[in-house]
Amino acid sequence: MMLSQPFEKPVRVWVGLGFPRQLNSVVDAYQFVTDWCGNGPEQKAAIRACKAALAGDIDAETARGILVRFARKKDILVEDGTMTPVKNTAKPLHV
Repeated sequence: MMLSQPFEKPVRVWVGLGFPRQLNSVVDAYQFVTDWCGNGPEQKAAIRACKAALAGDIDAETARGILVRFARKKDILVEDGTMTPVKNTAKPLHV
């Protein structure tokens, strides 16, 4: 039986060209990590954790913690208070 467990607090990650994506539940996280290009140990751990949470073997917050570690390792975690990763600081060319 697959349970769609919501996270107590969503996880936000950078996708594409610096656009944030909010992951609200184990299902969201599972879809994100399985779509991620790569095959590293953190990704594998996140996929296993999401599968276990969906099966009811672990709680959503445990899976969330593993997802956060994956996102932090890949430098895509949107930390609290973080603004967009690309900021235009150029001065106008005209006066």
